[in-house]
Amino acid sequence: MCRQGFTYTSPFQHLQLFRVGMKPELRGYHARMTPVLSFHFDFISPFGYFASLRIEDLAARHGRTVQWHPMLLGISVMKVMGLKPLLDTPLKGPYTQRDVLRYAREHGVAMQRQPGDTVMNPLACGRAMAWVNRHQPQRAAEVAHAIYGAYWGQGLDLSTPEALIPVVGDEIAQAAASDEAVALLRAEVDAALQAGVFGSPTVVVDGEPFWGIDKFEQIDRWLTRGGW
Repeated sequence: MCRQGFTYTSPFQHLQLFRVGMKPELRGYHARMTPVLSFHFDFISPFGYFASLRIEDLAARHGRTVQWHPMLLGISVMKVMGLKPLLDTPLKGPYTQRDVLRYAREHGVAMQRQPGDTVMNPLACGRAMAWVNRHQPQRAAEVAHAIYGAYWGQGLDLSTPEALIPVVGDEIAQAAASDEAVALLRAEVDAALQAGVFGSPTVVVDGEPFWGIDKFEQIDRWLTRGGW
C-alpha cells in the first residue's frame, strides 16, 4: 500500500528470485522436456530400418537418449485406420518401393531384402523387443539393431521365435514365445496409439510426434530451437 492509499503491484511479480543452488521454474515447452526421444517402429518397415541407423546420432547431438518402442502397422494402419498395406495401394505401392531403393542407394545402406519381398509376421520380433524393454532395457538398442540388420540387411525371415535364436540368443528368443511377451507387446502398441502413433518410424519429442524419416531434419531443428 502506498501513501495515497493505492495498492502497488510490482511489474516484476512473476520474476523468480534465486538463491545459490535453486533451479529456475520451467514454463511452456521447456516444462515438457524429457531426456529421451521415444522411437516407435515396426520391424517390417524399411523406413523404420533406415531411421534406426540414425536415431541415436540425432539424440546424442541434443543430449538425449533413445527409448525403442515396437509397434504394429497391421494394427495402426489396417485395423485402426482401415487402410490397405502400403505396398498394396495402387500407384503409391510401386512408388514406395522405388523410394526405398533410392534411399538405400543414396545412403549406402545394405539391403538383401527387397521392399517387394514377402513380408514376415512381425509378432515374434515385436514381442522379443517388448520383453527386452521390460527385462533388459540396457540392451534395447543392441537387440533392435540385430533384428533390423538380420531382417533387412541380411534378408532373413524372422517370423518365429526359433528364427531369432542366432540373432538375439536363446533367452530372448524363448521369451518371445511367452504369454508375458504377448502382453508386453500389446501394451506397447496400445501406448503408441494413445500417443498418436500410426506409422513407422515415428519419433515423439516431449509429447510432439514426428512421422517419417523425412522429418528427422525437422526434429533436429525442433530440438535446437526448443520447439515453435
